[in-house]
This record gives sequence, structure tokens and C-alpha cells, in this order.
Amino acid sequence: MSKSLVIVESPAKVKTINKILGAKFKVTSSMGHLIDLPKSRLGVELEKDFEPNFIVVRAKQKTLTKLKKEAKDKTEIYFATDPDREGEAIGWNLVPHLSTAGQKIFRVVFHEITKDAVLKAFKEKHQFDQNKINAQNARRVLDRIVGYQISPVLWKKVGSRLSAGRVQSVALRLIVERERDILKFVPVEYWQIAVTLQKDGVPGKLLAQLEKIDSIKADLSNEVSARDIAAELQSKLFRISAINVREVRRNALPPFITSTLQQDAFSKLGFNAQRTMMIAQQLYEGIEIDQEDPMGLITYMRTDSVNISNEALGRVREYIGKEFGGQYLPETPNRFKSKKLAQEAHEAIRPTDVFNTPQKMRKYLSDEQYKLYELIWKRFISCQMTPAVFENKKIEIQAGRCQFGASGSTLVFAGCLAVYRSVEEEEERQDLSPYLEGDLLQMLEVIPSQHFTKPPARYSEASLVKTLEEEGIGRPSTYASIIQTLVVRNYVTRDRGYFTPTQLGMIICDLLVANFPRILDVGFTAAMEEKLDQVEEGQLAYAQLLRDFYEPFSVELERAMATLEKTSILTDKLCPQCGKSNLAVKWGRNGRFLSCSSFPECRHAEAYPVGVKCVEPGCTGELVERRNRRGGVFYGCSRYPDCKFISNKLPVSKPVPGTEPNVPAAAD
Repeated sequence: MSKSLVIVESPAKVKTINKILGAKFKVTSSMGHLIDLPKSRLGVELEKDFEPNFIVVRAKQKTLTKLKKEAKDKTEIYFATDPDREGEAIGWNLVPHLSTAGQKIFRVVFHEITKDAVLKAFKEKHQFDQNKINAQNARRVLDRIVGYQISPVLWKKVGSRLSAGRVQSVALRLIVERERDILKFVPVEYWQIAVTLQKDGVPGKLLAQLEKIDSIKADLSNEVSARDIAAELQSKLFRISAINVREVRRNALPPFITSTLQQDAFSKLGFNAQRTMMIAQQLYEGIEIDQEDPMGLITYMRTDSVNISNEALGRVREYIGKEFGGQYLPETPNRFKSKKLAQEAHEAIRPTDVFNTPQKMRKYLSDEQYKLYELIWKRFISCQMTPAVFENKKIEIQAGRCQFGASGSTLVFAGCLAVYRSVEEEEERQDLSPYLEGDLLQMLEVIPSQHFTKPPARYSEASLVKTLEEEGIGRPSTYASIIQTLVVRNYVTRDRGYFTPTQLGMIICDLLVANFPRILDVGFTAAMEEKLDQVEEGQLAYAQLLRDFYEPFSVELERAMATLEKTSILTDKLCPQCGKSNLAVKWGRNGRFLSCSSFPECRHAEAYPVGVKCVEPGCTGELVERRNRRGGVFYGCSRYPDCKFISNKLPVSKPVPGTEPNVPAAAD
């Protein structure tokens, strides 16, 4: 019988770690959080230094009973939960429920699930880090206070079942403010002139852009001026007046951290943040390789550090020297600097063994696993290679009083780009090597083109995560959940990875910004992350952080509850039940609906119509907006259950006159 119990978070790790440790250890899973704050109440003693009241999660009682049974006869219990604050707290909260007198309790931490890493972690067993636990509890309590005390304000002022979060509300503000920048943007017309040119004896065409007129930067604001210049160029001689050449070295990009992995997975693979983290979790926890022990293929995927262990550096340098040759291997390893608040004890996201190439692992992986593993593997190999060398060439072409320019670059030495290129580096560039100063060029075509200045782009999965990281909002483990929460709550919609705030999202954002300006301030939210780091480092007391936060927050909360008036969005439709009051847009558990504005005197309510007739043959109903359990919007027939038509997209159909309510737009 095994004498030691090992507790991990995910059941997917159990088999892998059990085979590594052998029969002396029994490995089991906590299935994530077993102990947490209660859902039905605040669960924080505000008057007792913000002491959290942790309880056993009701749905996890059976799992805890099983763990108690496993732990009862063991002499040692090892907590191998994830190597971050949350993992530290998950393990620590289980200790009083599982340990008995005489049992030894240890904490073990590993950042990759390989035999060497796991065995080394058990040799370096240690005690729980109370500062880490305090930092995680402080984050949990902060989020609970904001969520449970602001959400009732939303219920009272906007609608039931709405909720606010400390970090995701700031992310919502970013999306809303970007949308308003787009809406108020006024495009400005401008014109560009391009020419296609050809040199005798050289195949292909050279594309050049007008840059200067009479030595002044070209500024063509309308079609008339552009056409005049185009006509003038018809009789001009085109000659290369100057060629500027310079060598540019492109250094290797650092290895992935959580945010950059999510950004590149979106840009290159089309994966959203949640999908990326799910696949990365599978690669981390272990993959069956033939009939051998399962093996983790990547290191821990929730990290903001670009550190690389000396062992991993040795292996990757060995691989590069063997597969690419000495010219691709720098004299000393490339070192990268993590951002200010990164947890330096962590490593970057990398393959656990670079010799497990994507091609070698291909048959053991699903298509999605393979694509993500290949992305991680290539980025890691590339990060330890020599710089790429480009010859950048800029050609100046004179045609009368007009100066044109053509730019291009030639890759002289691939270096790190031999393995991995960013999206920008994958773009094709003109080859300008055949052209010399003094060359005469034949003009083939003049191409005037109209353009308008563009508004800022909506946030995508990649750009939102990048902004959250740059602004210090949230941490690697929270990016995906922040985005998912906003979508599920119907505060934003996601179309091909780009976010647009809903009317509800704008209303919630405006209300929160007006009444809780500190909470919704980007700088304040980032400063709170720094203070949480100070708690982890033992430089700031748990209770002091929460007192400093709560005292001004409670004043804002009291004022908001006392002064805010009910927000009503009236439509132009009269209530069909009382016939006296207009219907108003409300929000509840199932999303948007219409209700009599005289509630509670009149309790009429109906699904939100979208003004489109049901497309089911023979049906006379109209489509209404509904929401599924995950928060997604779909459209169903108002005659359900007589008609069971549903669609995730609004069908193209004839509008139903007078059915879609006339709703005022959200405030600017």
C-alpha cells in the first residue's frame, strides 16, 4: 500500500504523474476548487479584517469525502496543485479537511510534467507559502466585494440578474470607449498616386508611390488635384535619382508568455483565448506517446515570465547547432527581460524537450494540438537563434517635379526567421536588386486612388489581451475568463474574434464609470495588481490592502444606492395588457425582453422581437431573441412550442411591420 498521497488539480494529470512516481505514491485529483466562498452571500467578514468564510462547495462534497478516505491512512500528503497563487490557495484550503495528527504535509511545485521535473520537485519539497495564499485570498475577496456589492446596484437601477466584476468591468470600458471613438470618427478624404514602372531587360514591374511634389510632402485632398498630377505625369521621364541601402538586423522574439501566445494563436491560427488555453492545458498535462508513460509536451501555460531554465537553454542550443549549424547559434544564450511585475519564479511557455519536434509528435496529437504545439516549439527554437539580416533598399525616382519612392528588402541571412516569423514578417516585399541609380524606367500605368482616414479598429482577441497586459489589468490566468465573462453576460458580442459592446454593455459601463470612477479607472486597477504582488512579496499586509480599498469604495457604494434613479429604456410600443404604458427594454437571466413600464402595477412581459417573420414554411409567427445557458444569443419563433424553429443567425426574411420596437440609441 502506498504511504504517500499526492493531490493535483486536474484529473488529466493523475495518470502521468502516477507513472512517474511509482507505487509508493497514490496520486488523485481535487477537481479544481473544493473550498471557496459561498455563492449565496458575501462570505467576507468586513468588520473582522476582511476574514473570508470559506466553505466546502456543495457540488464537490463527494470529491472531498473521497479525498478524506484516501488521506486517512497516509503518513505524508503532497499538494502538487498548479504553480501559481491560485494553486497554492487550493492546496492550502484542503489541509485542515484532510490532515490528521502525525501526518506530514508538503508542497511540491513543477512547471512541466516530465519525469526529471516531477522527481526534482519531490526532492525539493517545502512548506506552503503564506504570502502567496494571502495574495490569492486578497484577490478573491476584492473580486467578491466588488461583484456582490455593485451587482445589487445594477439590479435596482437596470435589471435583475446583472453583475459587475472588478477587472472585467475595466475591460468592458476599454471596448465601449473604443466603440464610441469609432462612432464619432469623421473620415477625411485623401488621394494617393501610384505608378507601375519597368526597366528594359528586367521581368516584372516596379510599384512606386508618389511622395513629394516640388520637394514638399505630397498632400492630395481631392480628385481634381490627383487627376491633374496624373495627367502631368503622362509626358514625364522617370529616372532613378538615388538608392539608399542599409543593413537591418532583426533580433529573435522572446519565447511565449500567456498573453503573446493568445495573441499569436488568434492571429495565425484563429483560436480565441479560451480555446488556446484549453489546448495548451492538454499539452501541459500529458499526451500518450505510443505505449509509454504520458508526457507533458509544454511547460506551464499561465505565466508572464520570459525566463528559460539553464537545462532548457542547453538542450535548445544543442538542437540548433546540430540541425542548423554554428552560424545560427549565438555565442551566448539570448536573454530576455520580463516586464516589471512578472513572477520570475516561473518560466516562459516552451516545449519540455525541443527534440520532440512537431513532426515527431504529429501522430499523437489532434489537429488543434499539433498546430498550437508547432507554434510554441517554433517560437522557442527561434528565440535562441542569431538575428536575421536584411538589406533594406529605398529607391527614389524623379519624374519632373514629382518624386516617387519604392521600398523593398532582401533577406541576406535568415537567422531566427528560418524557423518562426511574425504575421508582419510573413508579408511579401518587392525585390529591388535589379535597379541601379541613373536607370531610366518606362511608365506603364498611373493609378490615382481615393482613400479615407480610418477609425480605430475594434478590439480583437489579440489586441484586447495585448492591451490588458500592457495596462497591467489582470494576470495571465485571467485573460481568457475576462473575455468569456463579457460575452456570456451579453455585455459584448464577438464576431470573427472582434468585440462590439451591446446596448446593455454601454448602459452598464456608463453607470459604473459615473458612480464608481476609481473601480473603472485603468490606472487604479493596474495599481491594485501591483499591491497584490506586494502582498505576495510580504511587503504589504492582507488586511491593510483591503482596508485601503474598501473605505472609499463603501462611500461610493452608499452614494450610488441613494442617488441613482431607475434606468428605463422605453420603446414606442404600448403594453398590450394594460394599454396605458409603453413597453420598456429590460434584462434578466435569459437576456433582453420587453416589460410594461408600469411594473409592478402591470406585470406584462414578452420576449424581445427582432422584427423578422419566422421562415418556417406555413408559420405566421415572428422571431424573438433568446439566450442559451452559455449566454449565446439565438433566435426562435414566438409561437414556440407550436413552432420549434431556432437559428443561431438572424435569417433573411421579410420584416414584420410594427413588431420591432423603436429603441433609442445608447448615450454618446
